[in-house]
Parts: sequence; C-alpha cells; structure tokens
Amino acid sequence: MSSSLLIEKRPRTIPVNTRLLRTITTAILKDICELEDFDLAIYIVRASEMACLNETFLNHEGSTDVITFDYSDNASRITHHASRSLHGEIFISIDDAIAQARQFRTTWQSELARYVIHGILHLQGFDDLRAADRRKMKRQENCLLKQVAQLFPLRKLDAASKLKA
Repeated sequence: MSSSLLIEKRPRTIPVNTRLLRTITTAILKDICELEDFDLAIYIVRASEMACLNETFLNHEGSTDVITFDYSDNASRITHHASRSLHGEIFISIDDAIAQARQFRTTWQSELARYVIHGILHLQGFDDLRAADRRKMKRQENCLLKQVAQLFPLRKLDAASKLKA
C-alpha cells in the first residue's frame, strides 16, 4: 500500500501552517478514516482561482468553498468506506473559509479543517446533492471535525500565529 499527500498554497503568501495541516490530514486519512492507500493533493487557493475552476469544471458562476476531483475507480466502491483507498484532488478557497467563518461565528482555521474533511468525505463516496444525503454527510463532517479539534490545536493553522509565539 502507498500513500502520497501534497499540500500547496497558491499564492504562497497565504498564512496557512501547511506542516500542521499535513499532520491533521494524515491523521484523518490514516487514523480516523483508516485508509490504507491514498494519493491526495490539497490546493489552498484564492477565490479568483476557485471561481475559474468552478466555472470551467462545474459550469457554476463565482467562487465556492471546496471542489473535489475524484480519480479513484468508482466502480470498486459499493458503499461508503467500502474501499480502503482514496485518490483525488481537493481545492479549498481560503477566502471562502474566512467569509464563512465570520458568517458561522467560528475561525477560518476550523473552516479549513472542515473543508479538508468535506473533500475527503466526497472522495469516500459521500454526496451532498439531495437533502437527506446532505444531512448524513454534514453529521459525519461534524463528527470528524469534533475528533480533529480534540486532537489538534486548529488555531495554529494560522502560520502568522507561529511568528507571534
């Protein structure tokens, strides 16, 4: 079994502690979701790049918080978590994370962790197009976020906070 995880900020000036984000993501994949084989790239981008992706690939106008591209063999997946492998890309808009954190009275760091979880759930076969599926996915997302928040100091995902310490 192999595992590969790439985390990239575009532009590099986005103040995200990618070392901690890598640790958190690896824990989600290996320890919480018990994945044995994964090939995952996570890109943290600005709203302008996300809007381009959204329009190009989904024919939706404007930015969105998360876009996931699944490259695994979907035919091998019968039910959620049936497969012990995951292959894909997750694009996350840092600008949307900041805006939604204000809207939901949380931190952008918590929203960032939520978006990583959301993307991983999509890659595991969860869907949020229908209301019932969306509720099921949201419950799982909340459960995983709670576990992650107990294990890691999410506020330290702000790379600027490392400079102040």
